[in-house]
Amino acid sequence: MSILERRSEKRQRTYLGAQVVFNRRQSIYDCLIRNMSDSGARLVFAQAAMIPTAFELVVNKGGESRWAEIKWRTHLTAGVSFATMSASPFVSLQAARRIRQLEGEKAALKARVAELSEP
Repeated sequence: MSILERRSEKRQRTYLGAQVVFNRRQSIYDCLIRNMSDSGARLVFAQAAMIPTAFELVVNKGGESRWAEIKWRTHLTAGVSFATMSASPFVSLQAARRIRQLEGEKAALKARVAELSEP
């Protein structure tokens, strides 16, 4: 490992579409993963993006999701390290959207039942 190389493992070049997801899955930014290893990645954005220091990174190909933390950033790029997943189960972005939709439908049905139950 050279003196300039601070990574503990070599990254593989990639060209994967991905999404930075945060704000309880309400905010999404598209990005490209240009290189990646098991411990981190370099992300490239099409335009300047205001993203938090910790977020979920969802890879478009296969829907893999990893928690990431920004280690460095420039105007259009960011270096992230991957955090270990907590004990909470993984839920894909599509599943989270469907759950949100079903919760809305449930609330509407509950309101309708209450309305019809009134004397």
